Amino acid sequence: MPKTTHRLNAISASNIKKPGLYPDGAGLYLRVKPSGARSWVFRYMHDRKPRYLGLGSAASVSLATARSLAGDARRQLDLGQDPIEAKRAAERETAADKARAMTFKECAEAYMAAHEPSWKNAKHCEQWHSTLRRYLYPKFGGIAVALVTTEMVFEAIQPIWHSMPETASRVRGRIEVVIDWAKARGAFSGENPARWRGHLANLLPKPSKVAKVEHHAAMPFDDLPALMSELRAATGLTSRALEFTILTAARTTEALGAQWSEFDLEKKIWTVPAVRMKAGKDHRVPLSTRAVEIIKELETVKRNEFVFPGEKPGRHLSNMSMLMLLRRLKRGELTVHGFRSTFRDWAAETTSFPNFIVEMALAHAIESKVEGAYRRGDLLEKRRALMVAWMQYCAKAKMRPVADFSNSLASATRADVR
Repeated sequence: MPKTTHRLNAISASNIKKPGLYPDGAGLYLRVKPSGARSWVFRYMHDRKPRYLGLGSAASVSLATARSLAGDARRQLDLGQDPIEAKRAAERETAADKARAMTFKECAEAYMAAHEPSWKNAKHCEQWHSTLRRYLYPKFGGIAVALVTTEMVFEAIQPIWHSMPETASRVRGRIEVVIDWAKARGAFSGENPARWRGHLANLLPKPSKVAKVEHHAAMPFDDLPALMSELRAATGLTSRALEFTILTAARTTEALGAQWSEFDLEKKIWTVPAVRMKAGKDHRVPLSTRAVEIIKELETVKRNEFVFPGEKPGRHLSNMSMLMLLRRLKRGELTVHGFRSTFRDWAAETTSFPNFIVEMALAHAIESKVEGAYRRGDLLEKRRALMVAWMQYCAKAKMRPVADFSNSLASATRADVR
């Protein structure tokens, strides 16, 4: 009578090279693929259709072990279970157990790694890392995210809710999105303990009720021409940088990060790439005559790819450089960003330029989706007229002689270029 089980042995199995299915008996087969890969499978019938349960590679699973695993599968069949579905359920449970064991810190790091490529700038990334390291990891960073409770979240943010409401609100929001990420991965179940509406809102006052709104200190536009006169008469790279920033109504990072490749001086246009813009879109800036003069002056002392080079190779001026200049000019109460407000106030109170032209000059996003859909151009020439008028206003005071910039980098203080 032919043998129906244990048809193979270790030696004969290892010698089989031809692709195909080779039975050992009782549903166990050695599968040899055309590629030469060899594995054990258990064949059985389910709903009148054959199914094949993989039992592992023949290189790592012995014949004896494969027979044992096939026996386990037959017992599952005797109990009315589908071995393949049972295996998948076990794998899902193992994955769920592993996910539930993830700590809050592991989830946060994984969330940031997944989303950082879409974040606009390095500063935003660093703020995420620094706030979590400072306020959350010491509290529950090492705890399984599945065990994070409302009480833990409350204890982390309550101490700074009144003293630093903006920071506290951001920290709460970051906890919420990390736990939502964990929930989507199966590492957390139930209500998000950092949810605000209908949850933490019952325990803490609204951020707007405790936050002190502090606008960037801005210079009254009546006083600006005198300052511009001082800047134009001064030597030093930082003086040129601040003058250029004010003339273009640009943000500090946009101006200091300006690169030579962004300028078309023949057309008097500076194109700030989307990657450096808050709104994430290319922004064309029409340059006034004085703004072009500044760029041409700086071309004579070009040191790297940046228009306003810093002391370190390949770097631009520090974000603090213009602020320190204002302090040296005895105007330490002001901020560089505040000059955008000065520009906005001047345009609103002394000119007839439409509001939307001014907003586009400031590279503000169009809040109305309907308006944004119809206004697809950037109104460059109309904004050029605005910037020319702004330059003329900035030159309103009796101007001091323009400083000779040829040796300005040599004479600039270390504070100018650090």
